[in-house]
Amino acid sequence: MGNTDTKLNFRKAIVQLTSKSQPIDASDDAFWEQFWCEHNTPVQDVFALVPANEIRKVRDVMPTNLATLCYKATERMVRAVDNSCRTQGEQQTVLNCVRLLTRILPYVFEDVQWKDFFWSSLPSGSEKEETGSVPLAQSLLNAICDLLFCPDFTVIGYRKSGPEKAEELNSIDSCEYIWEAGVGFAQSPPRNGNMDSRRTELLKLLLTCFSETMYRPPTASDEPNRWIVHFTSADNRHALPLFTSLLNTVCAYDPVGIGVPYNHLLFTDTLEPLVEVCLQILIVTLDHDITSNGPAQSSAYIHDDSTIADNLFINYLSRIHRDDDFQFILKGVTRLLNNPLVQSYLPNSTKRLHCHQELLVFFWKICDYNKKFLYFVLKSSDVLDILVPILYHLNDSRADQSRVGLMHIGVFILLLLSGERNFGVRLNKPYTATVPMDIPVFTGTHADLLITVFHKIIATGHQRLQPLFDCLLTILVNVSPYLKTLSMVASIKLLHLLEAFSTPWFLYSAPSNHHLVFFLLEIFNNIIQYQFDGNSNLVYTIIRKRQVFHALANLPTDAAGIARCLSNRKGGNGAGMGGGRTGGSSQGAASRSVAGQDDAADYQQRKAALTATGTGSGSVAGDESEEDRIVTRTGRLGLREADSASEREEDARIGDEDARSDIVEESMEGSRPAQEAEPGTLKATLLDTPNLAQITERESAHPSDLASPSSPDVPAVPEKGPASDEEEPEANGTKKGAATDSSPSKTPSPLRRSVAQRGSLRVTPAPVHGVQVKQWQPTPEWVQSWRSKLPLQTIMRLLQVLVPQVEKICIDKGLTDESEILKFLQHGTLVGLLPVPHPILIRKYQANGGTTAWFRTYMWGVIYLRNVDPAVWYDTEVKLFEIQRV
Repeated sequence: MGNTDTKLNFRKAIVQLTSKSQPIDASDDAFWEQFWCEHNTPVQDVFALVPANEIRKVRDVMPTNLATLCYKATERMVRAVDNSCRTQGEQQTVLNCVRLLTRILPYVFEDVQWKDFFWSSLPSGSEKEETGSVPLAQSLLNAICDLLFCPDFTVIGYRKSGPEKAEELNSIDSCEYIWEAGVGFAQSPPRNGNMDSRRTELLKLLLTCFSETMYRPPTASDEPNRWIVHFTSADNRHALPLFTSLLNTVCAYDPVGIGVPYNHLLFTDTLEPLVEVCLQILIVTLDHDITSNGPAQSSAYIHDDSTIADNLFINYLSRIHRDDDFQFILKGVTRLLNNPLVQSYLPNSTKRLHCHQELLVFFWKICDYNKKFLYFVLKSSDVLDILVPILYHLNDSRADQSRVGLMHIGVFILLLLSGERNFGVRLNKPYTATVPMDIPVFTGTHADLLITVFHKIIATGHQRLQPLFDCLLTILVNVSPYLKTLSMVASIKLLHLLEAFSTPWFLYSAPSNHHLVFFLLEIFNNIIQYQFDGNSNLVYTIIRKRQVFHALANLPTDAAGIARCLSNRKGGNGAGMGGGRTGGSSQGAASRSVAGQDDAADYQQRKAALTATGTGSGSVAGDESEEDRIVTRTGRLGLREADSASEREEDARIGDEDARSDIVEESMEGSRPAQEAEPGTLKATLLDTPNLAQITERESAHPSDLASPSSPDVPAVPEKGPASDEEEPEANGTKKGAATDSSPSKTPSPLRRSVAQRGSLRVTPAPVHGVQVKQWQPTPEWVQSWRSKLPLQTIMRLLQVLVPQVEKICIDKGLTDESEILKFLQHGTLVGLLPVPHPILIRKYQANGGTTAWFRTYMWGVIYLRNVDPAVWYDTEVKLFEIQRV
């Protein structure tokens, strides 16, 4: 009953505040105290009793009253700190202030006229004249940080209890009160659920303070966020214990514990919400490297000592160096990342976490700021414990447009890892399926898993994933020189991608589609030149599908031939369909609709390409075009173009073999197909995918070649904007470095491109560009300009040597079984017969403003959508992204 009365009194106070048409005196303590004294209103009730429209009404009609409320609540928290927050009443008052401020702050940030309110000095005439020079925001942040290390409130007090023995909160050494053992702290204090909950509420308020970034348009999002700058600066005396507490709380968390089934249904886990908000605070505070350093536009943003000195959180993270600490962090991250994959015989018996997106951003940040940690991760097979959950989420999210951001972060992390040789080497470890995934069953290595999942994403993923195709294939190019043995399933998948992307109508329907073929040929060349011995499955598949390579070498370049190819297209009516692969969300309705039409058209085109080919995704029955018949013909095991009688026999045998391939196509037992988003699911818009050329830099894998990995036969890539693809014949991913771009330059321009830029990946909104793509027409000169550079020499030489040998064996021994041919290929060699091996070129991720801005938008979108209880930002006018319903 009493609780109902206090809620009623609290609601009456709110009504009084909204109905007053006169400013209420700041010294009227009796009025202001009723907001936080003498009641215990849970945070959910505070959100219900303080409706959005009433906050906005006070803000717009009587701004002085809202200002006084914020000031008085902050002052009350400061006073509690001065009194060391010892009594239960004082502690309850603090929690009430925290809940009220968490509710109000987003509406203060929403109105641009209030931008400087918290950064102005406290009103004069207050009881604390001497603190008049400190901005309100700093007083609030300092009070929150002090309260996070308050004995008997948020930490266990070690001294004797009793007023005379209590420590002064202002002078406490918070390093003695770090919340959890781990990095830099050895004792693990006893757990206390009430303290977990209070920490969570204080951190939620902190996160709300930092969320001012959400209320700026993307163009202004790189201005320093003053809240975060103060919090991570030396002005915050608790910066080190706070950083350590947040880090250790996340990395020490074990959601399964001793593994009692269904324990999460029997007991409230107060730790999970705390871990989630700690993780969100960490990724937000680690974001602000670029903001304090100047404009984010520089594409060559490097983390050096000068840029990270100001942000102590980044400074501390970059200075961790002990192997024990690295092991603790890596173990913690992999334990939490693998949690959704943990299977048990009892359904829903283990707790399932949902913070994998924040974990991936956090992992990205550590690798980006602490290169020693990255090398530690790659030093052992532990990196595979990161890889498998990422591939699981990529595969599971591929059809869901509300999870496009998750797909991007997963791919960006793999791109970062693939730039290191050790990653490619680690992929050779055999893979044992521990989690059911909706992919074909195979026996092989982690490399086979990577290729199979990537094939699935490209063949059956959502159309908004198209800007990622370059990144997916770049990752495969980077690891290909180290892959010792690919399974038959993975080999077929790679050839299937080449088959699909090399169909003439696909190549000719957009100015950049041919880049995908260059990437795939580079993968084959790397494996043949550097790992021929163990890859008989791939060599066998290349021989079987040799017609694809012959067709590529003989692509029609005359106008009539080009027109004929385009009229053969499965997905639409001639070239008017506009097949440009367009980027993610662009600003402006016009560009968005054009991009949407292009996306949809190209999606159909890609679907047609990927389903029209033979093995892999089942061919489309009915109206088979010439290419499909070629493709079906090249699917045979026998290698001679036989006469009609023997061909019928051959076809019967191929029928059997294709049936065998179909058996391979069964998905893993217990897996479920990737689901589309439920209608009505909320999603946050993203910035356009950063251009591959902006985020990678080519490097030779042979240190001695670093001086000149370029080769005279490849002209320099012209530095033009994204729309200039029709005048830019240079291929994306030719196997030699581009002459001007391969030598590392000290000051790359923002447009610097180490891999030719593609019109499909827009970094800035360009509505006109979408229209240009629709009108684009392939010309004979354009086709000739890149066809002549296709790196087919190595593969053609392999076919020239091996096809006659295999045919001879088939005839001499009357072979009909592929295992005999594979055995022959295993013992074959091409030493001295292939062209001189090309230098291995790795496209390494390089830090840049584009990905920083992308990550900031994505990260805040995740935080907005994940905070639903209470829904702190719901229905406020955020500007960094849009919230849309699927």
